[in-house]
Formats: sequence, structure tokens, C-alpha cells
Amino acid sequence: MRDDQYLRMQALEEKLTEQFLTEADPVNWSGDGVLPKHMTQDERGDRYWCKKNAVATISLTIRIGSLLGMIQRRGETTPADGDPAAEGEGLLDAEIADAEREAKKMLTRLSRRGGAKVPSPDEP
Repeated sequence: MRDDQYLRMQALEEKLTEQFLTEADPVNWSGDGVLPKHMTQDERGDRYWCKKNAVATISLTIRIGSLLGMIQRRGETTPADGDPAAEGEGLLDAEIADAEREAKKMLTRLSRRGGAKVPSPDEP
């Protein structure tokens, strides 16, 4: 990823966080101050949509933050040789390494619960 793209993603993450804070505030939802039993069906539906929209915004923000974190862990925003294919491979390698670590953690937790010995991935 180029430096300018990385900086734009950081700015986007900040904008989305601000947007989420506005959307998640119940004062900004439909039917503010009205008890649910006094709401019309449309007001209840609009209120539900407001909540779902806030969740979608924070979900996107989290995904962008995860991508930025992965790039930071990798320690660079652009591949050393400037090859876009190398960048994709680097991201894929990082994702694979993260998934393998998570799988090892899960196997360890499962083996503790069940009492069964789970072979190490390094064992034949």
C-alpha cells in the first residue's frame, strides 16, 4: 500500500468514528423520548434502522482499523521493491500467520476443555 493510501485510510477511519458517535447517540434516533409502546410501527422500524446503521458504520471502521493494524505490524506501508504483487503477497502472508496463530490458540483451548491431547502442528 502506498503511503498516501495509508494516510487516506487513517483519515477515513477517523471520519467514520465521528459518524458512528453521531449515529449511535439515542438522541439522534427516531422516536427520541417516546416509549416503545407509544411508537407507531414506522417509528419503531426507523429506530431499528438507526441502530443497524450505527452498527454497520462501526463494523466498517473496525475493518479499516484492522487493516491499518496489520500494515503497522508488518512495519511498512509499501513493499520494499514497489511491486504491487509483492504487497498483496505480504498482506496475504500476514493474514495467514494471524489465522494460524488463532487456530493454535483455539486448539489449545479445546484440548484443555476436553482433556484430549491435540498434536502440535509441528509434529508428524
